[in-house]
Amino acid sequence: MHGVTGYPHPTSAAVTAVMKGNRKVDTRPEVALRSALHRLGLRFRKQYLVHLPADRPVRIDVAFTRAKVAVFLDGCFWHGCPKHGRVPTTNSHYWPAKLERNRARDARVTSALQRDGWDVIRIWEHVPVADAVDRVMSAVR
Repeated sequence: MHGVTGYPHPTSAAVTAVMKGNRKVDTRPEVALRSALHRLGLRFRKQYLVHLPADRPVRIDVAFTRAKVAVFLDGCFWHGCPKHGRVPTTNSHYWPAKLERNRARDARVTSALQRDGWDVIRIWEHVPVADAVDRVMSAVR
């Protein structure tokens, strides 16, 4: 059953616990990338808030403010990775639209930041840390 807003109700207490356990910040891939960048001597801001004209504020996962490089580490499920993303079978009427809204938001954020002069790097969570570091280093230097 759906509530007034169309948001699906969890199917079990276990599902509720899993969804509540999903971190919004400081995910394992974020922490691993930040640690590797810090070890290399790079300094950055985490969860850097940017107010964009005509858009909602955006939090950049890893921001190099002087170089204006914005790094987002996108989770395969939530951001619709073509390689690993999948649509859950439970509440299947809800998830395709939700995941599409996430992808559309990502595209809007990327475009808005680029219009504001930022170089935007989006890295999937499954990308090896060394490869992610190489991409970031190339953009920052």
